[in-house]
Amino acid sequence: MNALPKTIAPSLLSADFTDLGGAVRQIEAGGAAIVHLDVMDGHFVPNLTIGPPVIRALRKVTSLILDAHLMIEAPERSLADYIDAGADMISVHVEASPHLHRTVSRIREAGRRAGVVLNPATPAEAVREILPHVDFVLVMTVNPGFGGQRFIPSVLPKIRQIRDEIATRRLAVAIEVDGGVGPDNIAELAAAGVTIAVAGAAVFGSGDPVAAIRQLQSML
Repeated sequence: MNALPKTIAPSLLSADFTDLGGAVRQIEAGGAAIVHLDVMDGHFVPNLTIGPPVIRALRKVTSLILDAHLMIEAPERSLADYIDAGADMISVHVEASPHLHRTVSRIREAGRRAGVVLNPATPAEAVREILPHVDFVLVMTVNPGFGGQRFIPSVLPKIRQIRDEIATRRLAVAIEVDGGVGPDNIAELAAAGVTIAVAGAAVFGSGDPVAAIRQLQSML
């Protein structure tokens, strides 16, 4: 499986839900390689968003990488639904999956890229044992559950710690961040080791999503 691209991953959470197909076309026009999909169940996080039917519909209209971030309780129970819907990347929260190795193994066995997610208050050490078994680590730079939140700068040392651990162990693991990403912090995130940056409000709240994606992509 090829390495994950260095790219902005626009989040559809901040897009117009009446025209998600149009939002994907803007992502394509901006040159991003990944579409980020925030899946929330109303239990692990307060909000309720999209699920497999929406991902399945998006799969029909784009060849971009679909990145399903599962902010749900017991993600292992519904993995097959997201795999069947066409998600290319599937990430689960360390805080929500007690049998983490089994869960990421199932994702990889299905030929998809597996990721683990850390909330802002969860230390980098929580992914030490699972690092050799995943394709990417998603570090939350806001508390999950809502779009448009402000970036938490105290998470930066954790990103650097994960970067250094990956380098020391010579692992092929990408670092993704999600939350409050914009022109004012994208360069600092890239310097910390981030190669996939999720951006929602900075893209779809900008007035010109295509130009915003291109700007952030050039800064990354």
